[in-house]
Amino acid sequence: MKHNLKRILGWAGVSASLVFSSLWAYWGAMENFHEGWYSASISENLFMLVFQYLLITIIFVLLAVIALRFKKIGLMLHGLVAAFCIWFFSGANILVLGPMIVVPIIGLGLMYFFGEPEPKKWAYRLIVAIPLIIILAISVPQAIKVSQRVNDGDFGIRIVEGQMFTLAWAPRGPGWPDAGTSWYEANEICRHISEDGTTVMETEQNIWRLPTVEESVDAMMLHSQNSGGTWNAAEEKASYENAPDKETPLWDVHSKVIYYWTADTSPDDDQRAYIIVYHGEVFERVKTEGQGYLSFRAVKDVDRVNNRQ
Repeated sequence: MKHNLKRILGWAGVSASLVFSSLWAYWGAMENFHEGWYSASISENLFMLVFQYLLITIIFVLLAVIALRFKKIGLMLHGLVAAFCIWFFSGANILVLGPMIVVPIIGLGLMYFFGEPEPKKWAYRLIVAIPLIIILAISVPQAIKVSQRVNDGDFGIRIVEGQMFTLAWAPRGPGWPDAGTSWYEANEICRHISEDGTTVMETEQNIWRLPTVEESVDAMMLHSQNSGGTWNAAEEKASYENAPDKETPLWDVHSKVIYYWTADTSPDDDQRAYIIVYHGEVFERVKTEGQGYLSFRAVKDVDRVNNRQ
């Protein structure tokens, strides 16, 4: 009876570790190719993959492997991780922090300490193999997809013809920064950008602006071809004949920016505006947000370009 209880506890610990590590493996692999993997250096991309997106998975796997081999050390390490979480999330509600993070981690350590999964060799194999399989199953096709992205290296003013609109998109510079920007800042910058898109003037020029949601969706591309996007304002949903990707002429494949602000405010909340993702989806964000991956690219009407020429 005691032996069976130890076996049940041991496999319960292994199962819990697999749930945590597998979920984080899935999230990490997906996010790595969504918001990461933008550097021109393979080594930098791999470093981010391992130490940013897969770090929590690796921690859960290492904790499990160590706890299986060295019970006391494993229990102590689980306790240290729980203590670190208390410190790191010190501002969080204790009613959330305790039941959702601290108690499960300590409970996991106790299951390994008192449990004994048999055969243990299969516990080791599953703990390592399942997260690895998930990571490879996601990463390999995503890596192939990313390697096929179009990058023509032209980051100047681009004339992009959509199905309904033809606009000039700003060159790399103040109208297309490689840094996080709030919606308010983006609009203010647009109003002051010079005709050629390279300088922020002291006085308002009112030449450049943020594109609307409809214009943004209409301009999205895949492999230098228009994606056939349409915007349904009533349903607040974009649809495409071909899903767009993070490619030139609209996006910089080596930039961490994956979201652009649009000019349109949410009809339900004037403190929120629409953003568009490189793969074409449209969401709302609070206008004051300005994370490093959320920026903008200004546009102007093509007749302004033609008149200048």
